[in-house]
Amino acid sequence: MKKTWVKTGLSAVIVLSSLFLLQRLLTPKYVDDVVEGAFVAEYYQEEKDHDVIFIGDCEVYENFSPVALWQDYGLNTYIRGSAEQYIWQSYYLLEDTLRYETPQAVVFNIQSLQFDESQREAYNRMTLEGMEWSPVKVKAILASMKPSEHFLDYVFPLLRYHSRWSELSAADVQYMFSTKQVSHNGYYMRVDVRPAENVPAGKPLADYSFGENAWKYLEKMTALCKEKGIQLILIKAPSLYPYWYPEWDRQVQNYAEEQGLPYLNFLELQEETGIDYATDTYDGGLHMNLSGAEKLSAYFGRYLREEIGLPDRRGEAGLDARWAEKAAAYEAEKLAQYEYYGIEKEN
Repeated sequence: MKKTWVKTGLSAVIVLSSLFLLQRLLTPKYVDDVVEGAFVAEYYQEEKDHDVIFIGDCEVYENFSPVALWQDYGLNTYIRGSAEQYIWQSYYLLEDTLRYETPQAVVFNIQSLQFDESQREAYNRMTLEGMEWSPVKVKAILASMKPSEHFLDYVFPLLRYHSRWSELSAADVQYMFSTKQVSHNGYYMRVDVRPAENVPAGKPLADYSFGENAWKYLEKMTALCKEKGIQLILIKAPSLYPYWYPEWDRQVQNYAEEQGLPYLNFLELQEETGIDYATDTYDGGLHMNLSGAEKLSAYFGRYLREEIGLPDRRGEAGLDARWAEKAAAYEAEKLAQYEYYGIEKEN
């Protein structure tokens, strides 16, 4: 009888170990092409004493540079962004952040208010899979799943990715148990240039009202920040496309006034920021390149210091050392990208 139990136990261990290894192998690593799927998980490796947390979609993680914010203003910031991050996901990422730290300010990009439900499973997974397990992640999954999705597929990703064999690459083996840093405190760097030309105008909509679900989570975000004594700042990044309708903007303006919240629409601050859509975007106006992100960070960092009253923390020994290391990695990638894209190095 004892031998039977031992054999059964060993068999169970072998099966479970095999399933674990398969899951590690088949789950996407997000280190080469679609690196945006790695951003959420990178936060957990950081020291948690940030002054500012950005939350939102690509309009935050491609448009602001935490390294520039530190070097110019001594602001310790992190971007908890992900591709097409829906507002309920932003809310739960904020809840998740508050498990570790309470920043002085939270910056939320309001582009995602246009969505009242999740649009694609792929975007859900690029946000949700990187979250550490907690009751907050469970709530985020339940709020995000499309009707065709299943909760157990998030608990056991092997159920979702079991047929991914044909897509495997060397990176899937190399990064089975470790990964590489692909962002700079959540910022995704691009130095190449593609000017904004022939940007399509917005098509008329039958209804410009934001949905009930979107409003619900903005109100929850506002209430949570007020409860925790956090200054919530609403922004609209200077991305020309997808189109941002004036009717949408008025709704945000009215909400911000009612709640006593700052709201900055960077589309209307081109002269103040110095953004040049001929040189400061890498994809025709959807996102800023490094030049644009650093210009936007210069303007917004001054706003955070002077209008919000956030402190300059340069001179704190631990932070200085940490940011010196981050700045070195930032400069190394900048030079590598200049070489890759054939761009002359800045003086």
